[in-house]
Amino acid sequence: MAAGYLDILRARHAARLLAGTLVGRLPNATAPIAIVLFTRAEGGTYTLAGALAAVYGLATAVGQPLLGRAVDLYGQPRVQLPASLASALGMALLALVGLGSLPLAYGAVMVAGVFTPPLEGGLRALWPSVLGSEDRVHRAYAMDAVAQEVMFTVGPLLVTLLVSLWSPAAALLVINVIGVLGALSVVLCEPSRAWRSAPREAHWLGALRSPGLLALLGSFFFVGLALGSITVAGVAYADDHGRESVYGWLMAALGLGALIGGAVYGARRWAGAPERRLRAIVALLALGYLPLMLTPGVVAMTALAAVSGVFLAPAIACSFIVVDRHAPRGTVTEAFSWLVTTFGVGAAAGTAVAGPAVELGGTTWSFAVAGAGGVAALLVLLATGRVLAVPGHTAVAAQISENDRNGAVEPGFSSGHQA
Repeated sequence: MAAGYLDILRARHAARLLAGTLVGRLPNATAPIAIVLFTRAEGGTYTLAGALAAVYGLATAVGQPLLGRAVDLYGQPRVQLPASLASALGMALLALVGLGSLPLAYGAVMVAGVFTPPLEGGLRALWPSVLGSEDRVHRAYAMDAVAQEVMFTVGPLLVTLLVSLWSPAAALLVINVIGVLGALSVVLCEPSRAWRSAPREAHWLGALRSPGLLALLGSFFFVGLALGSITVAGVAYADDHGRESVYGWLMAALGLGALIGGAVYGARRWAGAPERRLRAIVALLALGYLPLMLTPGVVAMTALAAVSGVFLAPAIACSFIVVDRHAPRGTVTEAFSWLVTTFGVGAAAGTAVAGPAVELGGTTWSFAVAGAGGVAALLVLLATGRVLAVPGHTAVAAQISENDRNGAVEPGFSSGHQA
């Protein structure tokens, strides 16, 4: 298992790109947690906390595909670093001004969300030029998902540590400074500076003209909804048990479960169509969310949180391959950014619904939102099976990665950029 991942990390630039992307995405990964804790510390209600987190999520959802398209058109450095700086300034404004002026607070999180740099999609666009072969790129997708779960495991603990040592405002500031440094590391790396997108057909819909991609996005909206609702439900559960640290442990357990699942998933080759495999994984993911409604004691709940996360990273890794198969030529960063967007919109909806659910029906109701989201994600995949069964590109696989001006991918490897 470890040997395959070490092979990828030994490739030139791979470790730096992965680490820089993860660090650069830390503000986005921890923003819902940080916003909720900041709002509660400032005396705001769960509904206000959920609303601010939802605005951030929706703003991210708007910004990601627009910035992703800009990256495809103008390259990574010209977009990623300025966006990271603008996003960090938005969060700094929230931390320094607080909730004294709600319009200003909403504006600050909106700026932070809109300018969240599309580092996630950018990294996946770089993998073919850095790694070369289909097997290594697909393994990198799984490693990418696993590494994200490390971030989602460490991120909540880091936020709660910063809150306990200083304050929620300080946590917002520190996390965003770290994020800018991560983005800087990526854009100064040679593959990022050299990368150019393939020529693309002029179309106002861009990546969204692919029916298969639309079907996938519809499903992952509900996966995002489930995760967003857990963010608020976990805080409510921690409040019920009188310990703020419980929240960090729940989120860390969920991330740890996903880390284990992703590591196992990426350690082997999988036969058959990835679209069919994705349906099975999402079914198991939905099954894992339902027991959270039991809300048992802290130890048992932490265990349930870990189990609920086991199939998250495999679902994400498999979705990367599906995006790769259905994205139109020249839209690679935009297509992956749309996947991030669906998570953002879904998570925003989940936080917005879970806040009132806590106040109306208690913690159990908020975890029920997560269960419903998982089931809905599966139903979308089942309903769109025929669309997903037809890859968006059926021509002979590209011989040259659009990321690499001098190298070629192995014959038969589609880099996801065919029309």
